[in-house]
Amino acid sequence: MSRAWVVIPMYNEAGMIASVISSVRGTFPHIVCVDDGSSDGTAEAAAAAGAVVVRHPINLGQGASLQTGIDYALRDPQMTEIITFDADGQHQVGDAAAMVERMRKDALDIVVGSRFLDDRTQIGRAKRLVLKTAAFYSRLATGMALTDAHNGLRVISRSLAERIELRQNRMAHASELIDQVGALKVPWAEHPTHIIYSDYSRAKGQSLLNSVNILVDLLFR
Repeated sequence: MSRAWVVIPMYNEAGMIASVISSVRGTFPHIVCVDDGSSDGTAEAAAAAGAVVVRHPINLGQGASLQTGIDYALRDPQMTEIITFDADGQHQVGDAAAMVERMRKDALDIVVGSRFLDDRTQIGRAKRLVLKTAAFYSRLATGMALTDAHNGLRVISRSLAERIELRQNRMAHASELIDQVGALKVPWAEHPTHIIYSDYSRAKGQSLLNSVNILVDLLFR
């Protein structure tokens, strides 16, 4: 996995980011964390844990952070894949590694994680309905039969990353990314992922209200 880069957007994650980076570095040595205007020492904690840290002077949103991280990873001429990975501890490194292996085996340009391809992730009914509605809308808009259009764990090939340009700074970036992938008609697949919802991750934006906000952003965009 030495030619893959992990991009982690982060905002006020000082209490969690070191453990996330530690788990990721066991498999992926190249990590760039984009500090999105944090005020709690997040950047210092990430740097101490061994990640490259790029800082936004003000909070711009997750979409902007992902684009900054993608741009940084593209500076490495040896990079072959970019993995987008959340800072709140909800993603599993084993899933990310399996997704990279699948991309290479099947010559794909993007592998998108899905909470709905197996039964490992426990999701409330209301949240499930919102996410399924968002996936249905994305399917109508792009023709991609996704089951989970707003999963933050993705693997993107270098060739696709060079063509992606996220303009939606906040949560609507996930739908924008899928729109661009659909328009480019590149080979893709979904892969089952286990999302762990803790009290911490819910407080950081994995609540039902945040899912509704994603749907509102999607519809109004």
